Amino acid sequence: MVFSSVIFVFYFLAAMLVGHALCPTVRAKNLWLLVGSLAFYAWGEPRLCVVMLASIAFNHVAGLAVARTRGTRSGRTVLAGAVAANLAALVFFKYTGFLTEILQPLLSLWDWHGVAPGIVMPIGISFFTFQAISYLIDVARGEVEPEQRPLVVALYIAFFPQLIAGPIVRYQTVAEELRGRSVTVIDFAAGIERFVIGLGKKVLLANQLAGPADALLATPASELAAVPAWTGLLLYTLQIYFDFSGYSDMAIGMGRMFGFHFPENFAHPYAARSVTEFWRRWHISLSTWFRDYLYIPLGGNRLGAVRTAGNLLAVFVLCGLWHGASWTFLLWGLWHGIFLAAERAAGPRLDRVPAAARHVATLLVVMLGWALFRAESVPAVAGFGAALVGVHGLLGVADGANVVEPSLWLLIAAAVVASLPVGRALGEAIRSATARASAAGPGVWLPHGVAAARLAAFMCVFWASAALLFAQTYNPFIYFRF
Repeated sequence: MVFSSVIFVFYFLAAMLVGHALCPTVRAKNLWLLVGSLAFYAWGEPRLCVVMLASIAFNHVAGLAVARTRGTRSGRTVLAGAVAANLAALVFFKYTGFLTEILQPLLSLWDWHGVAPGIVMPIGISFFTFQAISYLIDVARGEVEPEQRPLVVALYIAFFPQLIAGPIVRYQTVAEELRGRSVTVIDFAAGIERFVIGLGKKVLLANQLAGPADALLATPASELAAVPAWTGLLLYTLQIYFDFSGYSDMAIGMGRMFGFHFPENFAHPYAARSVTEFWRRWHISLSTWFRDYLYIPLGGNRLGAVRTAGNLLAVFVLCGLWHGASWTFLLWGLWHGIFLAAERAAGPRLDRVPAAARHVATLLVVMLGWALFRAESVPAVAGFGAALVGVHGLLGVADGANVVEPSLWLLIAAAVVASLPVGRALGEAIRSATARASAAGPGVWLPHGVAAARLAAFMCVFWASAALLFAQTYNPFIYFRF
């Protein structure tokens, strides 16, 4: 079940909100949310619920054990064993095939040629595993106390809004709200608004960009000219942003409707003027996770330039592999790691480059990275790279109006504007004007007019999104496989 579906928006979410409101106590609300979250998780593959329940049970017991041994000689061993067990489950379900491919020459010496059959990757395992690991490490560090109640740990790991695509929420962020919370009218209204924004991003932008992006990028590389190749890459660059940030917005909005305050996950990453800044704006909860639990423990930037570069490369290779078990994801992580290390080495000298040039260069690096991210294989990357540089010409069959309609360029223009902080600046200007008008006296119409226009805009976005959902238009979700 995906968020951008009729059954989720109009049935599942509605039922969860009504049930949550009717539950008399926080314990009852938590139980309701846990049951709903497990039902949500079991919707596509019920047998994989066993993996989720096993993760919950193990990490609850492990958290208590880590707390008991904290500060003792065996404490580090207990923590290492608990983290290793979580990673072992992740590796088994997600990387068995990839590791078998790598080790095939060695395995063939023992006449073993098969890949473990029947291994289905549980949805969202990368997200809930990292969330569980952060809980155990924070308990070991003394930053949070272990949760004694299994129900609370279960809801923290399995809560459906951020289960499939994040944000990755640290336990200390929601610990108090898991134990006791109230949903205010302001929070609920803000949650609805954020959910509608995310739904609009996903349905009105990402889904509409996905069709032509897939059509262009599915063209055989030997037939793909430079213009359609770059057009397809631009479409995919916009699609993946609105796809993922839309999901994050919906998750954050639903959290608010249930009384939780999740961290932000995107901050207009395509406005970045360096790859370093891009990663401070893109998938913030993941980059923060790698910083706090891997980069800093490895030494961060405290051990000299060479060690810093090595740490960045190691972290981003693992970041690439976290996204998927293939060489292309590893290369995508390495690509970003190389540029991060280069920017770290350049230091203040980068600031001498004009801001516009830095912005364009960053976008180019990110877009070429998305070519790696989307590719099915390394040879496919090479073929697409040849198309980008015009080996098969500038124009070709695939660039015709049969694939990219003129109206799509209006959508592209709107998506480009929406991906930049234009809306935020406009919103701040409107809020400032409204505040000045309100201070001028109660009879001023501007605040009421702005509020009415805002409500009308959100209603239009919601109903337009709902119309497309009921029409069952193309509705892919890129991060569903992670």
